[in-house]
Amino acid sequence: MTRGTPQTDNHGHTAADGDRDFTPDEVEALVREYDAESNFRDLVGPVAILVTVASVALSLFHVYTAGFGLLNEVMHRTIHLSFVMGLIFLVFPRKRATPDRRMWIESLIFAAFYLYLLYGLFTALPASTLKTVFTAVMAVLIVLTLPINRKGATPGRIALRDWVFAAFGAGFSAYLSVFFQHVFIDNVGNPPEPVYMMGLIAIVMTLEATRRTMGATLAWIGVGCLIYALAGPYLPGILAHRGYSITRIINHLFVGTEGIYGVAVGVVATYVFHFVLFGILAQMSGLGQLFIDLATIIAGRASGGSAKVSVVSSGFFGMISGSPIANTVTTGAFTIPLMKKSGFSGRFAGAVEASASCGGQITPPIMGASAFVMTEMLGIPYNELILIAIVPACFHYIAILLMVHLEAKKLGLTGMSKDKIPQFGAVLARSWHLFVPLGVMVAMLLMQYTPFLAAFWGIILTIVFSYVPLVMRSLGNTTMDTSTVLTPPRLVRGFEDGAKFALAIGAACACVGFLLGMTTLTGLGFKFSAAVVELAHDLATLVTALDFTGLLSENGLALFFGLIFVAIACIIMGAGIPTTPTYIILASIAAPALMEFDVPLIATHFFVFYFGVLADVTPPVALAAYAAAGLARSEPMTTGTTAFRLSMGKALVPFMFIYAPSLLFVNFTWVEFSTALVSGLLGVLALSAAYIGWFRRPLVLWEKVLLTIAGLLLISTHWAAISVGVLIVAAILLRPGPRAAAA
Repeated sequence: MTRGTPQTDNHGHTAADGDRDFTPDEVEALVREYDAESNFRDLVGPVAILVTVASVALSLFHVYTAGFGLLNEVMHRTIHLSFVMGLIFLVFPRKRATPDRRMWIESLIFAAFYLYLLYGLFTALPASTLKTVFTAVMAVLIVLTLPINRKGATPGRIALRDWVFAAFGAGFSAYLSVFFQHVFIDNVGNPPEPVYMMGLIAIVMTLEATRRTMGATLAWIGVGCLIYALAGPYLPGILAHRGYSITRIINHLFVGTEGIYGVAVGVVATYVFHFVLFGILAQMSGLGQLFIDLATIIAGRASGGSAKVSVVSSGFFGMISGSPIANTVTTGAFTIPLMKKSGFSGRFAGAVEASASCGGQITPPIMGASAFVMTEMLGIPYNELILIAIVPACFHYIAILLMVHLEAKKLGLTGMSKDKIPQFGAVLARSWHLFVPLGVMVAMLLMQYTPFLAAFWGIILTIVFSYVPLVMRSLGNTTMDTSTVLTPPRLVRGFEDGAKFALAIGAACACVGFLLGMTTLTGLGFKFSAAVVELAHDLATLVTALDFTGLLSENGLALFFGLIFVAIACIIMGAGIPTTPTYIILASIAAPALMEFDVPLIATHFFVFYFGVLADVTPPVALAAYAAAGLARSEPMTTGTTAFRLSMGKALVPFMFIYAPSLLFVNFTWVEFSTALVSGLLGVLALSAAYIGWFRRPLVLWEKVLLTIAGLLLISTHWAAISVGVLIVAAILLRPGPRAAAA
């Protein structure tokens, strides 16, 4: 099957070591280790039944409303968040069962901040018995946020504090649901005292839920936004503002759709949840295995076929799963051992899988949760967003396939053996029914039906068509797998898992509401934009002053520096936060900066979106790469670094559609589109060859440097830059190697 010598990874393992298939339990353990959104408690007994009932009820609520009509937006979001916040503290354990010094310090800081908010509200409200009782209850609740363990407590057990948190977490949203008329209609603009009290509970519980599901990074950002709103008069220069009282902040965040119940939670409650549930049920019905079989048929025979199967299958799987870590582990359990057996190093195999899996968030037709947020923020139909995303997604996968192909050629690897490639007819005969739900859902999206209605029919048809193997078996057809039938017990498990996998993103989006609310209240986004624009223009002025050729324009340089600053902000932010909250944050405060350079709005949001997606392969917190390293038995950091470098094509694409918006079908002209398409493909080829260090022959250092420069020149729309880039690429890649010259 291969030529060449098996590689060794950074632990000294050979390709034959650790290249076995992984059991479902091992796959699940890896997902839990690296994906905070999947780190569920193993519940048993009455508690497990309670969580199952609540989770299934949440799923059924969303399925029903998707098919038969949503409630008004505030009511729908409050009901959704009541279930989400209540379940989080029962489903998710604390990050560390045994508190350490760092955890204590972090918890003490958060508790001190909560006490400050409580003091501010206490002094703002008039004296009453209710205020006294509330203050005492809040003081106890704040103490419970400290990591105090009961002596002899069992790790993973649901402690009393978790029940208290679950009750308060569900309670603040349930309050708005029950007293909707009283709060939003009878007392609009002048909320009664209990609203402020429930609002403070909402702030504390949202931050605690975020810390538990996502870690402290996003919670720190939420606290920072609140401090910024409180401390406005004391801040220097452009950051200063009038400052706001705790009552004004609570009213802004808790009542209405500007804060906690803003666009982020709205998207999760109306779009994301339904597609998460569809992805879970589709995978249970066998669609994931079908994608792997099709990818093997398409790419298995090519050079380095096992790695190309990884790329193609991850692209297919990404269409129904927006989670890069789940995608990495699910497909990687099959493809990574296969790549190692073929002769790729463990480091490279893990990096290929991680990089390809992150592309799922940018791959139509479903993409990731960020895409649904984008449709709301931009006000464009989802079917248009699907079409806009096609070309950039193709560039991403072409870049990875090119690097895989060049690496395979460098190592002398061939394709997979014929006996390991399934027959298309046999695959179609046993799995044809799985295309129907996906096909109907995609057709409905393209026909401009609402995404949640399309997801509703996708879910219903997935359930119905999962019974086709059972019907065919009764008719004498034994080729279909009846274990994928969504029987009532499996359907309950699917509804439960669908709800659980949507919990963490619900908490994160509620916390992001702090930033969105404080941005609209204080004008933070405009301040950040002004700072970026000013700094970019200052640097551009400095560089043009030093330019003796006169070829550089100040406006062009200012745009370039502005893009660099925003890209760096995205990468830094993404190193500790999942893609969706990263996108929401940066779309609110960073994307407006690019609009100051007359960049089309859709291009600015896609730019931020793409760099946010790089988070899961960006060291030092490259979680998808670390999960892949666990499967590949390779060193995590080097695997992450390799995955990031394999994703350089994805990092190049955003600059391409900023300079040539026609790639996003914005201000479309055939000349710009075709020029950008050809030069972009040539640029991706140049960067791929430079990274791998091989194109028909080994490349030396100076050739790699020149190819990198040429790749960057080719993203430009300036004919002189493109011409120079083309000449460099042609001169190096067409240059004969030593053996060819000797011949």
